[in-house]
Amino acid sequence: MLNRTLIPESRQVNEINFIAPAQQQLDNGIKVFTLNAGKQELVRIEFVLENVNWDPSKPLQSNAVNHLINNGTNTLTAAQIADQVDYYGAFLQTEYGADQSTIKVYTLTKHLKSVLPILWSILNDSIFPQQELDIFKLNQQQSLKVSLQKNDFLARKNFAAVLFGNTTYGSGISLEDYQAIQREDLLGYFRAGYQPANCTVFVAGKFEQPEFDLLNAVFGQEWSNNEKAVVNHFEFPDHQKGDLFIERPEAIQSAIRMGTLTVNRTHPDFAGFQVLNCLLGGYFGSRLMANIREDKGYTYGIGSAVVSMKHSGYFFIATEVGADVCGKAMEEIEKEIGLLQNELIPAGELDLVRNYMLGSMLGSLENAFSHADKFKNIYFSGLDYSYYDDYIKTVKNISSLELQELAKRYLNTDNFIKVIVGKK
Repeated sequence: MLNRTLIPESRQVNEINFIAPAQQQLDNGIKVFTLNAGKQELVRIEFVLENVNWDPSKPLQSNAVNHLINNGTNTLTAAQIADQVDYYGAFLQTEYGADQSTIKVYTLTKHLKSVLPILWSILNDSIFPQQELDIFKLNQQQSLKVSLQKNDFLARKNFAAVLFGNTTYGSGISLEDYQAIQREDLLGYFRAGYQPANCTVFVAGKFEQPEFDLLNAVFGQEWSNNEKAVVNHFEFPDHQKGDLFIERPEAIQSAIRMGTLTVNRTHPDFAGFQVLNCLLGGYFGSRLMANIREDKGYTYGIGSAVVSMKHSGYFFIATEVGADVCGKAMEEIEKEIGLLQNELIPAGELDLVRNYMLGSMLGSLENAFSHADKFKNIYFSGLDYSYYDDYIKTVKNISSLELQELAKRYLNTDNFIKVIVGKK
């Protein structure tokens, strides 16, 4: 019988077994990565398309196309698409990112034969009805008007604009940008961006050879879109360092966002920098939370993150604090960074972070879909599964001295962009 008076034995995670996908190819050259796993007759299929043809004068083309692509084709209205997908118990979802746009569907494996033709129509025959576009523009403008009243949104928007300039990562979207969207521009982007040469398919769940043959029969043929496309590539110039203060006299709280360009997942320092970030502000027990929330009571929450993008990476700290303590909060943030640069991290604190990070990694691999997500991370970074082996090794073995050196190398607050919205 289980003795509940004894504390369960704890062990550090030593290795994590990832499920690697099989690589196949449709007749028209589209790469398909299939992760056939799980006992349920359920499958997720994702069509991931690289964003192309960036035009600073039309910054919302790819975003609007992704949002509206399932709102009508030559043969199906938006209502008919929704009704047919719902009839088969499926779930259709679009996701937009700065680097890629995604169309994904969750469905029972037995209904693939009925669901895939709907997807084919969406990816090849969308017409972006003017009525749906008008509704989209109205809704997005209203949403933006509301967001522009929020200090944290303004801080995030201005931070990105300074950091990334006039690119898809930093473009400062305005109400006028939404008003300027034209249906012909969306059709033009659709014909260039949504084609086999620009598409990769990721499948996870119960998916075997008969299902692949069905996928190939529907999507392995020639697609209707074939206009010229250039995949987006950005280089970020040195940004202006210093403070940006946007005064909101009526503000009760001030939003703070500060950080800098840094390395991404392809750099050998990235895993160690993630450990450093976790210590500073990457989880609820971090130093920033302990100081600025628990000890000082300046905020309900504060955090930091290291973000890996296709062409770069960046580090940021974000919080909202009482307007009357904004200056003090900034001082405490810089104090905590200074401590990481000048004092070695105690072994007990570092061990706690090691266990948290490894446990989080293990806990995130709960099903076939999450294994597929982990593969996508490394695939689009040009890496293989050795990245995760190196990540686990780094988390388990990095020393306090190495973390101190990383803090000195990457957390120079003199080079940070510091954005404050509210009362300084």
